[in-house]
Amino acid sequence: MVLTGLIVLAALAVALLVPEVRSEVRALIRPEPPAPITPLALATVPPRPPPRAPATPTATTPPTARATAAAATSSPATATPSPAPTDTPLPTPTPGPVVVNGRVYDAYIPAASKEGQFYQYSCEFDAAWVILATYGIDASFEEMLAAIGTDNRVEPYIEETSQGFLIHGGDIATSFSGDYTKNFLARSTGAAFRKVFAHYGLEAGPVHDRAGIEAALRRGALVWMKTTVDFKPWRPATWVTPEGATFQTVLGNDHAVVVIGFNQDVVVIRDVLGPTSSNRQRPYEYEVSWEAFLASWGAQAYDGLAVEPPAGG
Repeated sequence: MVLTGLIVLAALAVALLVPEVRSEVRALIRPEPPAPITPLALATVPPRPPPRAPATPTATTPPTARATAAAATSSPATATPSPAPTDTPLPTPTPGPVVVNGRVYDAYIPAASKEGQFYQYSCEFDAAWVILATYGIDASFEEMLAAIGTDNRVEPYIEETSQGFLIHGGDIATSFSGDYTKNFLARSTGAAFRKVFAHYGLEAGPVHDRAGIEAALRRGALVWMKTTVDFKPWRPATWVTPEGATFQTVLGNDHAVVVIGFNQDVVVIRDVLGPTSSNRQRPYEYEVSWEAFLASWGAQAYDGLAVEPPAGG
């Protein structure tokens, strides 16, 4: 009996080394508070115009697969094929209240969607894909990666100090840093992703407050933004580049989504992460209160981009 018990304990210890198993056990022993989001049905919209031809990318080399840590805060580790975009019309300025499935918004832009991310930690690219697909642009992950470029000098890793957590990595103000297939620290910023939208001929400008988001959506511009997964609480961290530049960020639940609508009380989000081990019920479209939205966005230094529809499109 003693030997059997030891074998069981050893098997359990090995199983806990697997991030998804560890996440499930943690959820059972110490349940997290529910996500502050309200699931919504995807809006049914008329067909969009035919996609524009994508820009010709330049060659690039993916990040070196040299992960330093593992965390189950995003989708499965395997790549998810990108299905065809949900048909959507090109956005137009919102003249007044919009009713969507019985809910009333001051502005709402039907946005493209797909099932799951390109890779486990590719959320910034997936949020960009939503905007590009909504605007009729058929962009692949490889094209977007080529447009933004990668900084492989340092595979991101954590240093815990008396002042808090430091994440050492590449220059996320100009490039993507980290192995998007397995390193949960891999990420970038809106400043770098402006290059992706410019590559496809789109104007993208920074937006850092509620007024900027509302104005963008009213004129028909979707908003790419950094936040936390499910707008849940976070551990603050500071990103440090090889040159010593620093960026305010979060440690383990870094995420990017697209803002597609709002009213006085809530913000509407398109999030193609979908169901994962951290939230089996995660919807592709949901509402979040302005309070929770601004708090999680603030944890990422209010990093957002208002991306204008193509001119004459």
